[in-house]
Amino acid sequence: MDFRLMGLDAPVLHALHQMMDLSDDTSSDKASHNAPTRSYVRDAKAMAATPADVKEYQNSYLFVIDMPGLKSGDIKVQVEDDNVLVISGERKREEEKEGVKYLRMERRVGKFMRKFVLPENANTDAVSAVCQDGVLTVSVEKLPPPQPKKPRTIEVKIA
Repeated sequence: MDFRLMGLDAPVLHALHQMMDLSDDTSSDKASHNAPTRSYVRDAKAMAATPADVKEYQNSYLFVIDMPGLKSGDIKVQVEDDNVLVISGERKREEEKEGVKYLRMERRVGKFMRKFVLPENANTDAVSAVCQDGVLTVSVEKLPPPQPKKPRTIEVKIA
């Protein structure tokens, strides 16, 4: 079919063709905008490589994470947004000594991180962390259950 017969000139067809090409380019740009960032991928790997046990007791929540070979200065425990417990840090590689080469290197090095959304009854002001024998234990106390409101008697005055 010849579009010139329909009254469409070559410049108009050229402009339409460019517009169609532009729409294809923007859709591929949108796909790249939705791709995860490097920091997101790094954080996701760090979270996947940090296993944890979470226990609930009557008065607290307990988070237990293995941290072999780390000092307390290498571990950071924070509460973000009033309800997210963040445990992060970095395991650094030993300095290589002259004349020594690794035959096998299996221990993980690098950053680690875990985020836990705390329940509504978690008291974020009462968080404690202890690292002993390579095991980090973070305790988050629970808030006391709300007391049911007692009915109030209101005196009726005679006007």
